[in-house]
Amino acid sequence: MAEAGGGPSSGGRATLKDQGNEFFKAGNYLKAAALYTQAIKLEPSNPTLYSNRAAAFLHLVKLNKALADADTTISLNPQWDKGYFRKGCILEAMERYDDAISAFQVALQYNPQSSEVSKKIKRITQLAREKKRALEVENIRSSFDMRNFLDPLKPEFSSKFGAEEVWQDIFSFLTDVMDSAIKAWHETGQVDPRVNFLLDKQKTQTDKYAPVVNIDKAFESPHTHNNCFSFLRQYAEDSFSRAACLVAPKSIMAYPQVWKGQGSRKWKLGQSNGFFVQFESPLLRKLWFIPSSTEKGRILCRNPEALDISAHEVLPRLYKESF
Repeated sequence: MAEAGGGPSSGGRATLKDQGNEFFKAGNYLKAAALYTQAIKLEPSNPTLYSNRAAAFLHLVKLNKALADADTTISLNPQWDKGYFRKGCILEAMERYDDAISAFQVALQYNPQSSEVSKKIKRITQLAREKKRALEVENIRSSFDMRNFLDPLKPEFSSKFGAEEVWQDIFSFLTDVMDSAIKAWHETGQVDPRVNFLLDKQKTQTDKYAPVVNIDKAFESPHTHNNCFSFLRQYAEDSFSRAACLVAPKSIMAYPQVWKGQGSRKWKLGQSNGFFVQFESPLLRKLWFIPSSTEKGRILCRNPEALDISAHEVLPRLYKESF
């Protein structure tokens, strides 16, 4: 709030400041700031006037002007705790938490008994930690790169698929599907259940076969699951696709609940929310679960967990096995 004190002044000056204080108390911060400005023109060395105007500017969210007034307050009276307190409040509003803590710590040096300042330091220390973690979460989200995660699989893809052009194409297909799924999950907390197919450019009738098949009903029951699998297996054969990649959120899967097995099929990822990615080809099959959590109001995908596809497959083998 605005201060009433500030040293000797003439009646006219006091009236301007007092009028400003009344408008400030009434919530008319624009009028208060204007009156403090008039008073400053008459008494440019009064730190209280700058402090009061800084408070008005803070309420008006004119933070740069408020900070300039707080700095002037401190320069005019370096031992007045209120100047540093005012500066700390403005820096807090700017989310410059480390600088705000420094200002409040100086205020506490000049007024060690102030519980208000102590509470501010405690609160902003927590805000600073939360902001740091929020930035870390955002950095993790923005830098999530499946290619780096999948790179260790390149030798296996190379040995299975032979020619570099072939295995690189299949590897890029898998990477792109996983990247797109993670991006969608980060944005919406959901992915559409679908199977992506890597179609053969030379053989596939692209007017008849699309590269994506939606399977939103596939996991409602054993019956729908079996029908969907039969359809997909035939689709993979008829479309001459070279590989397929299923993406499905755990939350929609009434069947099969592959996280409820025992023994070698025992699920090791707890109650984590997330989605499955199952890669299918005649020569290689892979399965991952990508766990998800919410931190600082942001959805965050964790690193994919490789699963034993023989124990946790979401769909049976789509392609006839080749050796």
